[in-house]
This record gives sequence, C-alpha cells and structure tokens, in this order.
Amino acid sequence: MAWRTSLKSYLQINNVYFRVALAEFIGTFILISFGDGSVAQHVLSRGTYGGLLAVNWCWGLGVMMGVYFSLGVSDALNNYDGGVRTVVGPTATAGIWSTYPQPFVTSTNGFVDQVFGTALLVGGIVAITDPKNASPHKGMTPLLVGLLVLLIGASFGFNCGYAINPARDLGPRIFTAVAGWGIEPFSFREYNWFWVPVVGPHLGAVLGAFIYQVFVGLHWPTEEEYEVAGITNEGLEGNQQLQESLEMSHSNNSIHSETRH
Repeated sequence: MAWRTSLKSYLQINNVYFRVALAEFIGTFILISFGDGSVAQHVLSRGTYGGLLAVNWCWGLGVMMGVYFSLGVSDALNNYDGGVRTVVGPTATAGIWSTYPQPFVTSTNGFVDQVFGTALLVGGIVAITDPKNASPHKGMTPLLVGLLVLLIGASFGFNCGYAINPARDLGPRIFTAVAGWGIEPFSFREYNWFWVPVVGPHLGAVLGAFIYQVFVGLHWPTEEEYEVAGITNEGLEGNQQLQESLEMSHSNNSIHSETRH
C-alpha cells in the first residue's frame, strides 16, 4: 500500500484542532445529508415517499452515521415549487433545510420546546456516556444516541421540527438565504424565529446536563467508598456490589446493636 503511505504523507493533518474540526465537518455533513434528504423526499413527493416516521428514523440514523463517520439540489425542487422559493405557503420548501414552527406555535412556545427537547437529548447523552452508570460498550454509543434523537423526534417533532442542535438549523438556514430564498428564512415572523433553534438548544443543553447531575450524577459513591469496600469496578456492577456491601454492613450493625440490648 505504498500509494496510501505516499498520500498520507501529503494530506495528513498533524494539528489536533484541525483534525477535530475536519471530523466535525464531515460528521455534520453526513447528519444533514440524511436528515434533510429524508425531509426533501417527503415534501417534494407530497408525502408519497416517506412519512413522518420515516423522517424521524432518518434523522436518528443520520446522527448515528455522523457520529460513526467522525469517531445537492435536483430538478425535483423546480418541479415542486415552479422555481419560486418560499418559506410559507402550499409549495414552501425552506422547511426542507431548516426548522419552522406550526402556524399555531408562538416563538415563546417554540423556545420552550427547543429547551425541553435539547435538555432531553443532552441529559440522555450524559446518562449514556456516564462511566458510573450502565456504561454501554463504546461502539454502541452512536446507535443509542441515534435512537434517542428518533425518540425525541417521534415524541416532540410536531411543533417545530425538533432542531435541538444549532448546527442542524443555522447552517442550512444560511444556505437557503443564499440559494434562492432570500432574507425570508431570517425575516420570518419579523426576525422573531431564526434565533429560537439557535439559542434554545444552548440553554437546553446546559439544563439537561445539570438535571442529570442533580438527580443522578452527583450521588454516585466516591472513590474512597469503593476502596473501603474493596471494589475496583465503578460501573453498574460496582455500584450493585457496593450497595450489597453497605446493606450487609447495615444488617451486621443492626444485629450487633440488638445483641448488646
């Protein structure tokens, strides 16, 4: 494989920050390709190819493939909208790329929706990756996160499309602004929507991680407690062993107390 060695010597990036940025770029590209592709197929076929459940599956699996990968507009668009790019209306296509609310959803409600959805996402990710919790195999993490996105989309996607990630919404929104939709992707609702799927997920992410720590993460036994009990595994099995040890110790103390009396 001399050609591979030669190619690597020319193209390999040594700077860790550039390597991370490159991996994040291609991972996000994979996510948006699968996700927006499923929405485009559903909208442009007028629902004959791929229902809402299929769209949710594609976003979930798109997350999974994007994570695994980092550890075009065709004539159908013109046939659908006649070349008139709009955000709202019977032939609106801007929603293929970025998220927009249902007519009855206010910006305030949409903001709460994004905060809540992202809190579920990040809280779930923290739970999945917490080494002191069930701690699934590392190779299962992308699949579980993808299924988590599917779950959120199937449960809460109706109101405003569950962006729950600024990278999923802002980049495609900028694309539509320069690719024929003009300023409307940003001026929609008098500039009182585009910020919702950007700001809301930031707040929701912090909230989700905080809630997990308050309810679960802060209450794991300390390393000293493991050492006293002679347990080296700090995962789910170790927690069970420590709990059994504490219960046994409590039982012995109760017996000794009753004996003295």
